[in-house]
Amino acid sequence: MKTQTVSGDPLRGDSEVSPSWWRARGRRQVDWCTVWFCIMGGLLVGVTVLALANIATTELADPAHLLEVALSSEVIGSIFLTFGAGASAVLLLILFGTPLAYVLARSRPSRFKGVVESIVDIPLILPHTVAGLLVYLLFMRRGWLGAPLSEIGIAFEDALPGTIVAMLFVASPFYVNTMREGFEKVPVHLENVARTLGAGTFTTFRTVTLPLSLRHMYSGAILAWGRAIGEFAGVIMIAYYPFIISTLIYYSFTTDGIHASRSIAFTVILVSFGVFYLLRRMTRYLGRYDDRV
Repeated sequence: MKTQTVSGDPLRGDSEVSPSWWRARGRRQVDWCTVWFCIMGGLLVGVTVLALANIATTELADPAHLLEVALSSEVIGSIFLTFGAGASAVLLLILFGTPLAYVLARSRPSRFKGVVESIVDIPLILPHTVAGLLVYLLFMRRGWLGAPLSEIGIAFEDALPGTIVAMLFVASPFYVNTMREGFEKVPVHLENVARTLGAGTFTTFRTVTLPLSLRHMYSGAILAWGRAIGEFAGVIMIAYYPFIISTLIYYSFTTDGIHASRSIAFTVILVSFGVFYLLRRMTRYLGRYDDRV
C-alpha cells in the first residue's frame, strides 16, 4: 500500500513549516476545560500542601527535638496501638460487613432496604461526640451490651475493646458502602451461570462474586482503616486510656503545649503518608485482571 506524505507536517519529514502553523496547532491542542479543572482541583490540594509545609518547616528546623519525640517509646507504642486497633476494627467489618453489603446489593428496592441503608449511613451524619456517646451508652458497664459482656470479663471502658468498638462504629459506613458498590458491579448473570452448573449460593459468592470484588474490598478496608485510626471524639468518650495517637496528641497539647504535640503530629503525618502511599500503590495490582468484567 502506498502512503501519502501530508504537506507541512514535521513528523512526515517536511522541514519547511511556517510559524503560524505551529501557533494554530498549539491553539487546537489546548483543552481549557482540563486546564481549569486542574487549577480548581489544585487549589484543594494546595491547601493540604500548604498546611503540611507549614508544620514541616517548623519541625525540620529543630530535628533533634523531632527525633527525640518520634523515637520515644510512648509515641511508638501509641502508633502501633492505633494502627492495630484500627486493623482489628476493619477485620470485624470484613467479617460482618461483607455479608450485609452483599444482601443490600442483591436485594430489590423496598422501604425496608431504604431504612437499613439509612441506618448504615447514620455514623456518617452524626457529630463525633454523639457517635461516641452512643457507643458509651451501649458498651458501658451498665449498658445493654456492656453489662452482660463485663460479667464474662470483657470490659470496654478505658480498655482496648472500647477503642475498637468506637472505631468500628464510625468506620462501618465506609466499608459497607464501598463493598456494596463492588458487589453491584458484578453482573448477576455470572452468578446465575454458576448456579446452573450446580454451585450453591455460598459457593457462587465465594468463587465468583467475592473474587471479582476484591479491589472494592481492599479500597473499602483502606478507607475504613483511615477513618478508624483518625477518630478522636468517639474513642475518648469510652476509652481515654490506653492512649491512641489522637488522644496522646490531645493530652500532650493540654499538658506540654504546642511544641511537643506538634512534633507528635508531624511524626504521625510522615508515618501515615508512607503507609497509605504503599497501600494505594497495591490497589493498582489487586484485581486488575477482573476489571474487564
